[in-house]
Amino acid sequence: MGESGATADTGPSRIQRRNRARIIEAALDVFSQHGYRGATLDQIAERAGLSKPNILYYFTGKEEIHVTLLNQLMDRWLAPLRRLDPEGEPLDEILTYVRRKLKMSQKYPRESRLFANEILQGAPRIAPHLEGDLKPLVDNAAATIQGWIDAGRIAPTDPRHLIFSIWATTQHYADFEAQVGVLMDGRAATDGADPFLTTLYTRLLRPAQD
Repeated sequence: MGESGATADTGPSRIQRRNRARIIEAALDVFSQHGYRGATLDQIAERAGLSKPNILYYFTGKEEIHVTLLNQLMDRWLAPLRRLDPEGEPLDEILTYVRRKLKMSQKYPRESRLFANEILQGAPRIAPHLEGDLKPLVDNAAATIQGWIDAGRIAPTDPRHLIFSIWATTQHYADFEAQVGVLMDGRAATDGADPFLTTLYTRLLRPAQD
C-alpha cells in the first residue's frame, strides 16, 4: 500500500493522480526553460511544491519524468499531420496544416521547446518515437503531397522539405519566443503570421496557369 492508500486492485488514488500531474506540469516548465541537462529534480520539486523524496516516490528520476513528458507530447504533436486528408483539396489541406501548427506553437510553447531541446541533444530519449511514429507518418504525408504534385494539383516541390519548412516557420514562434517578442515591437509574437504564411505557401504551391 502506497502513501495515499492505493492498491494494485484499485489503481492510483485521486491524490496520486493529482501529484503526478503536478510533477509533470512543473517538469514541463523546468525542462522547457533549462533543457534536460540543465534541469534538476530540486528545481522540479520546488516548482511542484513537493519534496524531492516525494518526487522520487512517483518517478525513479529525472529521466523517467522527461520520457513521460516526451511520450505525452508525441501524440499531440503528430495529430495535425495525421489529419492531412489525401482526398481533400490539396492547397486547403496544406494551409490548414500550417494553421494548426501555428496554433500549437501559440498554445503549447513549452512543449515545442521541450521537443526542440531533445532534438538538439541528438534525440537520445525520443529516438524510438522518431523511427516508429514520426518517420512512417512523414513518409505517408510526403507520398500524399507527391500524389497531388503528380496530378498537377499543386506546383512541383520537394514534399519532405515542404514539411520541414512548415515546421520551421511555425514552431519558430515557440522555440524563439523571447527573441520574437523583442523584435515584434510590442505586438503579439504571431501577430500577422497567419496571413503571411498563407500567402507564402499559396504562392509556392499554386499550380501555374496554362
